[in-house]
Amino acid sequence: MAWPFLKVLLVGTPSLSFPRRFVDFHAAASTCSPSRAALLTGRLGLRNGVPRNFAVTSVGGLPLNETTLAEVLQRAGYVTGLIGKWHLGHHGSYHPNFRGFDYYFGIPYSHDMGCTDTPGYNHPPCPACPRGGRPSRNLEKGCYSDVALPLYENLSIVEQPVNLSGLAQKYAEKATQFIQRASASGRPFLLYVGLAHMHVPLSRNLLSAEAGGRRPYSAALREMDSLVGQIKDKVDLTAKNNTFLWFTGDNGPWAQKCELAGSMGPFAGSWQTRQGGSPAKQTTWEGGHRVPALAYWPGRVPVNVTSTALLSVLDIFPTVVALAGASLPQGRRFDGLDASEVLFGGAQAGHRVLFHPNSGAAGEDGALQTVRLERYKAFFVTGGARACDGSVGPEWYHEPPLIFNLDGDVAEAAPLERGSAEYQRVLPEVRAALSGVLEDIAGDNTSRADYSQDPAAAPCCNPRQTACRCRAA
Repeated sequence: MAWPFLKVLLVGTPSLSFPRRFVDFHAAASTCSPSRAALLTGRLGLRNGVPRNFAVTSVGGLPLNETTLAEVLQRAGYVTGLIGKWHLGHHGSYHPNFRGFDYYFGIPYSHDMGCTDTPGYNHPPCPACPRGGRPSRNLEKGCYSDVALPLYENLSIVEQPVNLSGLAQKYAEKATQFIQRASASGRPFLLYVGLAHMHVPLSRNLLSAEAGGRRPYSAALREMDSLVGQIKDKVDLTAKNNTFLWFTGDNGPWAQKCELAGSMGPFAGSWQTRQGGSPAKQTTWEGGHRVPALAYWPGRVPVNVTSTALLSVLDIFPTVVALAGASLPQGRRFDGLDASEVLFGGAQAGHRVLFHPNSGAAGEDGALQTVRLERYKAFFVTGGARACDGSVGPEWYHEPPLIFNLDGDVAEAAPLERGSAEYQRVLPEVRAALSGVLEDIAGDNTSRADYSQDPAAAPCCNPRQTACRCRAA
């Protein structure tokens, strides 16, 4: 059933207090740009052309022949907005305002990809932006000093560098203002909120100071929960009965950031940790792509229910399009499914098969060499991302693949014995699923992103100033 006046709110990192919880929900990649491209297109990177992250100086972005969820709903009469992180291209026609979003307020990429005057907690720490032509000293690898972090409102840079300490409250205010305006207009709306939480740098803000000695990560988590609460409260006041909220994340913890990265919980990737490196972000281990997910829609989504259905960020696109009564773009195939029956009817089916693309730790970026088949998971390549201690796990190819039974081994500690009857029964199904999707992609209308770089593509509101420094009037 379609709800043509449905409002949709997507939040890119979860709160802790919403009623329907999904415990087998997965990012479509375990790094930023590919995961977000998949969310907005319902297609894996081998189809949408985004297998790795874009840079500050990237000329391109999500290919222009890919249709975003915002574009589909905009054509269906929706008011569309994006608050927060984009990371799918900022130069020229790749900017969010040209990709279906009527309103944009946020940072065009990750908030560690530029210097600020208020550097937050990071590992290793990064210095503040240089002033008066003086270069930054002792610049660590991964720190930025040439271009300050920009804050956009639509096509204009309104602050450079961003004051990270006040960013969360600005996002809350802009999100609630958008909801109020859209509701007053009488039109349905899509609001995509890509929070800076829980990515480094974690801000050194007032809430942290008031948190009674809490560590930076827990203080940032508390701030995020407060921010999400403000947005939910606004929805409840203005459009509670016909607004669907979906909360999730784009990848697992960034282990090389140590205590600032969060926890993988039970998804320990124990086989990989014995080889070295991290099994979290940038890998295809559960700790890299299994993410929290929550759904909220009073009177529609059942309350206090935990779902074990195998679902993905890829499913957001076709599900929301169906609920809005819109049509999927023609001439292309999708990797997500309409999860309406899981959301509203209690079905536990979800996907039978999911594919986890390589995301930086091992193998070619975007390639499909990890297969989830019901409760089984097969690895044709393994590797560990950089860990807190600086170690990196070796890249190993496996033929035949490693296969784990996640029902009894969610920590991925011990693969099935290759000679066992269970392994021999599952292996042909894994091979058939993988060959099937690769054949399907080969016959699809696929795209390829432009990853070329040009220093002139970097956002800069005042090139005459060191680090492009400027302030809003």
